Amino acid sequence: MAQLFAVTFFLFLLPPQNLFAFRAMTEVLPEPQQIILPTPAPLPINIQNHPPPEISAEGVVIVDIDSGVSLYEKNPELRLLPASTTKIMTALVALTDYQLNEVVTVDTVITTPYVMDLVKDETITVESLLYGILVHSANDAAFALAEHHAGGVAGFVDRMNELTQTYFLQNTHLTNPIGFDDTEHYTTARDLARLSVVASKSPLLTKIASTQQITVSDTEYLRFHGLKNVNELIGKLPGVSGFKTGWTAAAGGCLVTTVERGNHMILITLLHSADRFGETEQLIEWAFGTYEWQEFNP
Repeated sequence: MAQLFAVTFFLFLLPPQNLFAFRAMTEVLPEPQQIILPTPAPLPINIQNHPPPEISAEGVVIVDIDSGVSLYEKNPELRLLPASTTKIMTALVALTDYQLNEVVTVDTVITTPYVMDLVKDETITVESLLYGILVHSANDAAFALAEHHAGGVAGFVDRMNELTQTYFLQNTHLTNPIGFDDTEHYTTARDLARLSVVASKSPLLTKIASTQQITVSDTEYLRFHGLKNVNELIGKLPGVSGFKTGWTAAAGGCLVTTVERGNHMILITLLHSADRFGETEQLIEWAFGTYEWQEFNP
């Protein structure tokens, strides 16, 4: 009895926080929860070892979107003119900085093809202009989006170059939202592939880029703009869902293409090609005929 009294008296003299600590020491710790890791993407394996087709394009990258594995590269770091593939970045800046239902008032009228025939003071939503640039490669739509920026066209272009840093595009510099030729306006096939993979992860941009034709209107439903996709492979080749064309005399033919077959999607960037659609078609058939996707078992 004397011993029990002594222990009770000792515990009574302890500070309250120590009593709580003593109790905590006697509690059973919870069982550690199981950590579920994501399933690795299937890896593309070159099983046929077929040589790639001979093509004129000066810069080429083919990448498996899910795994990030490069299937083929030709001069991936060569700086080249991107032409209207620039509008992929234009779309990403607009998607980042604007609301889709935000209304743009057209100020400067651009007439250099391709255009969707916007007129001065026309009011149109950002979403409709995104259809203009990604479906019809409309230069006037790209410029209207840039001019709408709080910092004007210069501020918009600054944002484009800020995103080149965000996406680690170390060999890309842009001077305009349209893709007009400029010695300081350049990218590489690898940088363009990285940028395009980012864009392809946006359900909205993917939906827009894969649209074969659509009609959009101004906010007052007074002017209607019929837009037809300028990517000739959409609707022609199974699985092709976009993404962006480009051409100038100096840049040659440029094309970014996403294509899915057998639940595997690849992205092809092609710069300075004499036959952008034909060569992309060859590369699609080569890639899916040469590679097989295998599950990764750790």
